[in-house]
Amino acid sequence: MLENIEAVSQRLGEANRTSASEGLFVVQQRHLGHSGLQVSLVGLGCNTLGAKLDMQASRAVVHRALDLGITFFDTADSYGGHGGSEICLGAALGERRKDIVLATKFASPMDKAGRLRGGSRHYVMSAVEASLERLGTEWIDLYQMHRPDPQTPIEETLRALEDLVRQGKVRYIGCSNFAAWQVVEAHWTARHHGLSRFVSCQDQYSLVAREIERDLVPAMRACGAGLLPYAPLSSGLLTGKYRRGAPMPEGSRLAGRPDLGARYATDRRLEVVERLRVYCAERGCSLLTLAMSWLASQPLVASVMAGVTSVEQLEANVLAVDGRLSVEELSEIDRISRMS
Repeated sequence: MLENIEAVSQRLGEANRTSASEGLFVVQQRHLGHSGLQVSLVGLGCNTLGAKLDMQASRAVVHRALDLGITFFDTADSYGGHGGSEICLGAALGERRKDIVLATKFASPMDKAGRLRGGSRHYVMSAVEASLERLGTEWIDLYQMHRPDPQTPIEETLRALEDLVRQGKVRYIGCSNFAAWQVVEAHWTARHHGLSRFVSCQDQYSLVAREIERDLVPAMRACGAGLLPYAPLSSGLLTGKYRRGAPMPEGSRLAGRPDLGARYATDRRLEVVERLRVYCAERGCSLLTLAMSWLASQPLVASVMAGVTSVEQLEANVLAVDGRLSVEELSEIDRISRMS
């Protein structure tokens, strides 16, 4: 059952005074798809490191995540101004790098000219070396192709990644923003040629963005891939700060980015949020707890990650995922979020 607001607030206060080592938190571990890789159910999305957070603030967030028992850290070479996130994360982890599962990505543009991008063998081999250096590590636990490359056959990319696995520089591979048919094509190619396969897909998924359930989720299930949802709070839409018919809160992310506002704060999504808000009010729980707990209840989801700009946001996310949803609650939430 969902925890009420007072209980969550009390435990959040306790979280500010103690650490996971003192027994307050035991973060659940889950296998990533049909692989042997285990990740913490609560993960840290590192897109804010090196961007909204400087080195000092990044270090504080990373260290608090470690204290809270988070073992899965997800970044990308393109985050934080072309390498900034990887640099901050590597520096903050230091000797603790061996205690965590480190995930990063390649294929997104890393220069204005658009030459440093994609999935060609030449680029993959250079991109991984650059990421290893920035992260200050000898291996990457999960190396993900950030987006498809229509100019390069998937076999070429998979063969390059297979070589990295054999060299010990990469342990598992995954993809992000692939269409269902592209996931299936990559899976078939890997099986046919005896290559390492994608064990995960990282895609947008939340209570107000469920489009992947139509094709991608069935494809993932058939291929044995785990789901790593990004934008679990839909850029703050599911925190309760945005209201239908009201202006964007001053200083909020969507207020400063009209392009994101048009993408995330659609009339349909705001209507779903309003209905979910009523549902939460009737049960005395927070919208944040509902959104994060719902994701954690989805069978294919291995880790619920969200980028944060403060230690307080991180702690709130950890507590929110701890909510338990009954079969009846899941059914009602499904009905509301599908607008049926």
